Amino acid sequence: MSKRRKSQRAAEATPKREKVRDIFVPRPFEGLTDEPEWIALRELVPAASAPLRLSPALVAEFGEREITLATVLPMATPAMTKPDGRIFIGLQRHLQSGDVSRDLAEALLCALRAEPGRPVAVPPLPGPGPRLQDVLADGPLEITMHDGFEFWLDPGAGDDPTVQASLERANAAIYPTVRLAAARSAYWCQVPEKAHVRWVLPDDEDAALDALARLSAAGTLTLGENTRFAGMFRAHGRLVPVWDLPEEIPAADWEQPVADFAKRYAEALGGPIPLDAAGRRARHGLLGRQLTLR
Repeated sequence: MSKRRKSQRAAEATPKREKVRDIFVPRPFEGLTDEPEWIALRELVPAASAPLRLSPALVAEFGEREITLATVLPMATPAMTKPDGRIFIGLQRHLQSGDVSRDLAEALLCALRAEPGRPVAVPPLPGPGPRLQDVLADGPLEITMHDGFEFWLDPGAGDDPTVQASLERANAAIYPTVRLAAARSAYWCQVPEKAHVRWVLPDDEDAALDALARLSAAGTLTLGENTRFAGMFRAHGRLVPVWDLPEEIPAADWEQPVADFAKRYAEALGGPIPLDAAGRRARHGLLGRQLTLR
């Protein structure tokens, strides 16, 4: 028998693997009460957590489970379970499809079905199925900010030198980040030689851009003296303006300037009046100042 014939027979004997089609969803968190906060935790915040509640249907199937949403988990894994049944779901991960909501829902379902304390296998392309909006009892996120990733660990686990070394490496990558009370989903952060405020706006992109253009034309787009509007980027269907700040001024001192800006922004957002010529020029300029995420 020829090599070609043998390879044909081998191919016929091997069952074909079903191809999973990936679909891109530009606003994966649409419909969730805290859509901008979900975006901020995924794209802006290094270390934070929030409790999640299962939908009534999943509670009936799996019982009440303690579930924690984490910005990132060890090795950027999608999910992990603790021996006592607690579940952690990671927002920031290595492998993902075009629908972040579907990815996270599948990670949660895989963790619910997994044996507590064992590794959780999560497919990189889950295919069609439930999304976050289907598996969670929706509501505002009760976010806890962390200075490090110790919240990953069970009591005493940090005594292991290997675990401690890994934790120290992870903590070294964290830049100081503060959640501001002045506006929901607004965060101050300090990176080397700079400080920023970044705010995930809750509004439609076009309306938000028009409001920012009105403020730019009026000369009120900054957060005050020695600040600069650095630009903006798009994240999961929402605009995220960024301001450069003096690095020596602490986060608490920016609460009032951000609150004042949020008031100006809300006033600029309201009303159906089209942009005037100055506003249109400002809008065009803002489009030219789009930043690369992170």
